[in-house]
Amino acid sequence: MKVGDKVRVLTIPPDLPESDIQTKLLFEKCAGRIFPIVGFQEHLLELHVGQVRGEAPNMQSIWIEPENVEIVTTAE
Repeated sequence: MKVGDKVRVLTIPPDLPESDIQTKLLFEKCAGRIFPIVGFQEHLLELHVGQVRGEAPNMQSIWIEPENVEIVTTAE
């Protein structure tokens, strides 16, 4: 996986904090949708997902493990 690849969010990470309802809701809205990878931090992928809240994509981001996504298209 690399920056620019498009991935579909398949599952919500099971270790999200139960107390952070807003984060859990954001991940739930992302499930099934396709986003480009915009960065990496260690083993996590960064996805800009603002559009699920009606904002510009870069206004919200999530960090997600590769096992929770599938590659849809690769960057050239």
